[in-house]
Amino acid sequence: MNSTVVIVEDDLEIADILQKYLQAAELEVKHFADGVGVVEWVKQHQPAVMLLDLDLPTKQGADVCREIRQFSQLPIIMTTAKVEEVDRLIGLEIGADDYVCKPYSVKELVARVKVQLRRLNQQAQNNAMLQVDPDAFCVGYQGQSVELTAIEFKLFYLLYSHPNRIYSRSQIMDLVYQDYRDVSERTVDSHIRNVRSKLARFSLQSDIIRSIYGAGYKFEPT
Repeated sequence: MNSTVVIVEDDLEIADILQKYLQAAELEVKHFADGVGVVEWVKQHQPAVMLLDLDLPTKQGADVCREIRQFSQLPIIMTTAKVEEVDRLIGLEIGADDYVCKPYSVKELVARVKVQLRRLNQQAQNNAMLQVDPDAFCVGYQGQSVELTAIEFKLFYLLYSHPNRIYSRSQIMDLVYQDYRDVSERTVDSHIRNVRSKLARFSLQSDIIRSIYGAGYKFEPT
């Protein structure tokens, strides 16, 4: 698994400290002092995790995050001194996976990077169990396969790409139904039922798409 961590931070002193701690944890590090060029580099190198400062000199961190979300579910931890921005960072408007408010503990930030890396490793193990084909909207398991509709697959892949992360129905509506069709929470529930029904053919030991009462849905590896 790629273990490269991208640091996008204009404070060179902070970036240097982060880089030393991450390298001490045997991780490769790439540093950018601004958001310019970051998206293109990510497309080419597919790093493991990104540490992204919100306030950058030329291209803002929020813009970088939004652009990356158009093509990748790269785990992004944003750093900010603006507490009032937190809801927006993690919410759908920007799409970060986690955040740390400045000033922060470097050790804590490195620990959060390791959490994201463990999640990626777990996802890799899931990939060994399920064969997922985004081009054909197919999911396979032990020689069997099922076809999903485009919307069903997009919903499944959102949850599958972030194991154990809970998505509310409103988050799913914004992330999956981006053509602004008229949808409701019942629409989400209906598509979840369809996906579960099709995956039930695999006779897995447990339901890998779990309902979390009062919260939403998550993909839970067996």
